[in-house]
Amino acid sequence: MSFGRLIESIAQKKNPTVAGLDPKLDFLPEYIKESAFAKFGNTLEGAAQALFEFNVGMIDAIYDIVPAVKPQCAYYELYGWQGMRALAHTINYAKQKGMFVIIDGKRNDIGSTMQAYSCAHLGEISVNCEKITPFGGDALTVNGYLGSDCIEPLISVCNSSDKGIFVLCKTSNPSSGELQDRLIDNVPVYKAMGLMCEKWGDATPKKYGYSSVGAVVGATYPEQLSELRRDLPHTFFLVPGYGAQGGKAEDIALAFDDKGMGAIVNSSRALMCAYKNSGCDERDYAQAARAEALRMRDEINLFIPPMSLS
Repeated sequence: MSFGRLIESIAQKKNPTVAGLDPKLDFLPEYIKESAFAKFGNTLEGAAQALFEFNVGMIDAIYDIVPAVKPQCAYYELYGWQGMRALAHTINYAKQKGMFVIIDGKRNDIGSTMQAYSCAHLGEISVNCEKITPFGGDALTVNGYLGSDCIEPLISVCNSSDKGIFVLCKTSNPSSGELQDRLIDNVPVYKAMGLMCEKWGDATPKKYGYSSVGAVVGATYPEQLSELRRDLPHTFFLVPGYGAQGGKAEDIALAFDDKGMGAIVNSSRALMCAYKNSGCDERDYAQAARAEALRMRDEINLFIPPMSLS
């Protein structure tokens, strides 16, 4: 079961974090960009090559201590098909290193269109009777606000291909409450969505108590984070908002169960820009990211219960 594999890796590394790979050219060391553009010119190909080389350095530095990566599709789509090729290569490289890959696409549609998204990012397709895996992610972020019609095609792929999904529930951005805090029959929209995640998860296998349907719940709203952890006992959380967005480790602890499980915490800019924040040489960007990943791991572990699979 997909999240079972993730939970086992978290327990083995004693690290409930995921590295967001959301590279902008501004984040990249100059020497990486200079090399890529010298080879390919000032082109989309050059930009995509720089992203991939940066990602390889990041993955090489952290794969033994961080269980998962989360590339955000938009930062690759920005550079056209060349960028999407860099995304595919990044996913493949991370998986070769044994990392769990969460594709952050926030896909949302119904019927055959959602089935196409599901097969593209999580499953496989048939080309003249040959089975091919397009992207090969282990999990995908999705927007569930079209209701069950947009989730059911994903459930099918999750069950057949051992994959998982994270449904947007209570997001970390400042304006999330404009919709997500509104009441439906005296229940906030975010909680209604969370309860739907619990229901959808009943159609998937559970391992270590968690289904294949997870929820995105932001660290920037600790009260709601605590509420949802209590009310969604079988829903694994992806927790954005730590660090640069203001989420604190003591708040993030509210996402975890009494076995120190149940959530994985994302950090993107703090890792990718660690070399800038620490003032070290740009050629040491990967080791700076590793140092920040270790600091983050140790800080979070101070506040959550000791991890246990039993």
